[in-house]
Amino acid sequence: MLAFTTRSLSASRAFNRPLIRPLIRTMATARRQAIEKIPSTPIRVLRTVDAVRKWRKPHMLDHRLVGLVPTMGALHEGHLSLIRAAARETHHVVVSIYVNPAQFGIKEDLSSYPVTWESDCKILAGLDRELADDGGNLGRISAVFAPTTSEMYPSGFPGQEIGSKGSFVVLTPISELLEGGTRPTFFRGVATVCMKLFNIVQPEKVYFGQKDVQQTVVIRKMVKDFMLPTEVIVGPTSREPDGLALSSRNVYLGDRRRKVATVLHRALEAAETQYLNGALDRESILQAANAVAADTLKEQMGLTPENRVTYEVDYISLADPSTMEELKEVDPKAGGILSGAVKMLPVESPQPGEDLGHSGGPAVRLIDNIVLQPLKS
Repeated sequence: MLAFTTRSLSASRAFNRPLIRPLIRTMATARRQAIEKIPSTPIRVLRTVDAVRKWRKPHMLDHRLVGLVPTMGALHEGHLSLIRAAARETHHVVVSIYVNPAQFGIKEDLSSYPVTWESDCKILAGLDRELADDGGNLGRISAVFAPTTSEMYPSGFPGQEIGSKGSFVVLTPISELLEGGTRPTFFRGVATVCMKLFNIVQPEKVYFGQKDVQQTVVIRKMVKDFMLPTEVIVGPTSREPDGLALSSRNVYLGDRRRKVATVLHRALEAAETQYLNGALDRESILQAANAVAADTLKEQMGLTPENRVTYEVDYISLADPSTMEELKEVDPKAGGILSGAVKMLPVESPQPGEDLGHSGGPAVRLIDNIVLQPLKS
């Protein structure tokens, strides 16, 4: 911190004016950058690792709990439900907004992923006002961590290829199953960026949604195996009234595909019904789900190209809730996880003025799951 007396400034004003003015401007700029906030809110915007650590240190000394909600932006009600849960349980909520290139495959169009910083800030501002009015909360949104890729990968981004060389967190065999079979670098990217975020923010609690069920199992395993001092909280899947799981990728669907996009959830519900009715074997449970997916596609193929929607089923799974390995039979004392993925293909014969979705309506991969709860004896 520089201090100038009135006398010293007066005596040297003419001599030092060219030097003092740039210095004052630099200091003013530094102060503005240091206190960047979302407009009309107390929410700090932190852009660097160093800024987060300086913000975090006093809260650690004061024994204040910090909760982290990792996101890639394009915030929706599912994210907000996690932020509300964090505000109930921690003094300071940090929301990270970072589109992590490491969890996109080389054939996935990272550039088309929705970047919605301004609308995300408005959503967070509105939510923070809501939290301020709720006396049942322990805390509110204190900061948004919005780093660049060069900040998150200080040695340089290693790339998205399977054989990329770099510093990664890899958990096997879970990262090779289901989603990992279709997207072989996905969970490597997820685990790596989450490890970085946990090390940067040092939260007591982190919050994830149940929709990405395999991701939650991966993160819990990472926290356990690397003995991280963080509790993983999983919130229920947020859904539209017709059952479609909320996802940032839903903006790609457009009107026509949106109407059919519930097929995966309906298929998983049919399988759940079999389980609740007493079926424990894999064939009986999954047959119900596969029938819904096949019958819906058959109905669509009976329509004209100007009206139909086509999709491909990637997988429908019945897995162990702790390992995600496939089950031949459900242990009624442990339950299981029904999950699936479908690729909604681009619409055929688009009509004039038809809403095809964000970025022209590319193929959209949707995932969903239902947890089969243990049955009471």
